Amino acid sequence: MIKGLGHVSQRIDQITESATLAITGQANALKAAGHNVIGFGVGEPDFATPPAIVEAAIAAASERRNHGYTPAAGLPEFREAIAVKTMRDSGFDVTADQIVVTNGGKHAVYATCQILLDPGDEVLLPAPYWVSYPEAIRLAGGVPVLIPTSSVDDFLVTIDQLEAAVTDRTKMLIFVSPSNPTGAVYPPDLIAAIGNWAAERGIWVMTDEIYEHLVYGDAVHASMPVVAPAVRDRCVVLNGCSKSYAMTGWRVGWMVAPPPVAKAAVRLQSHMTSNVSNVAQRAGLAAVTGNLDAVAEMRVAFDRRRRTMHRMLNETAGVECIEPQGAFYAFPNVEGMLNRPLGNGATATSSLELAAIVLDAVKVAFVPGEAFGSPGSARFSFALSDDDLVEGLSRLAELASSA
Repeated sequence: MIKGLGHVSQRIDQITESATLAITGQANALKAAGHNVIGFGVGEPDFATPPAIVEAAIAAASERRNHGYTPAAGLPEFREAIAVKTMRDSGFDVTADQIVVTNGGKHAVYATCQILLDPGDEVLLPAPYWVSYPEAIRLAGGVPVLIPTSSVDDFLVTIDQLEAAVTDRTKMLIFVSPSNPTGAVYPPDLIAAIGNWAAERGIWVMTDEIYEHLVYGDAVHASMPVVAPAVRDRCVVLNGCSKSYAMTGWRVGWMVAPPPVAKAAVRLQSHMTSNVSNVAQRAGLAAVTGNLDAVAEMRVAFDRRRRTMHRMLNETAGVECIEPQGAFYAFPNVEGMLNRPLGNGATATSSLELAAIVLDAVKVAFVPGEAFGSPGSARFSFALSDDDLVEGLSRLAELASSA
């Protein structure tokens, strides 16, 4: 018998499947079986990719130049366009050699952790967090240091909390605004304070700006290296086409990094994936060089759904929810639905159990807070049609009523 045959490596064994993809898979399986399932779990726009972007991809597919490899860092003209777009949208003045095109934003997260972290390095991670952050940290040998935030403080981490979590092994902070899963948007002055604190401490920051265009009301997006220039040389900015341009399936993301980090990312990618699909890159080029009209249309729809969801969740027995300011998620506290009989007589003792009961009883899918480091909560995406949103939340409200 060969030692270890049939067993995966320890580093893979310690990570868990993406909860959002798992919930979506369960919902899709029920749909395939003929059930009318309404899913609030998936984190992607319910809009089609804008026609001009699709047309650019169709044209690219017929061109011989797109049938072979490109530089691992990405098409030169695409990297130049991303630099222009970055200045246009956030005021961050960068050059093309600081940009590496990745296979979606998730790949940029993984690559950043692989490049910056050594075994035992600690990473400050405000919670609730996106499900893939701690796993990417662990895959690099790093240690996630969770810093809990709550709705009382609008899910915003403070300098005092960060300072209290620092040790001599702290290497990086993961910072996200607008936030997945909470919908929180940090005010520019707090972003600046956090960036300056990290610079003074000599801590790297990975800041995820994938939801930069999806802010509502009086909220504004601010890029950390713009409002805190001191952290620029220790900051990696992640972005991509997925959310703003409804291109989740195209897998086009990028990282903007100090030149030494960008060069390291190219070395890693040259062995890991080579280049991103040329056709997808051409589509991305059309996206970032085009206007933002489609983005604005989506934002109007998301804003309307956001307000509807906020109202209906707070009208549901046992649910409390602050108003999300960005992205397309609400993150309510559902503890009031726990440890009591629901409308079907079932009782849940955790948000994880509650998600299973709700999916089984009324065919509504959401992601339980355990997936985000916040038990007793839940993430509801409002990236679905107005009718489905109202129907799904109405089913939840009916189940939430006492038996």
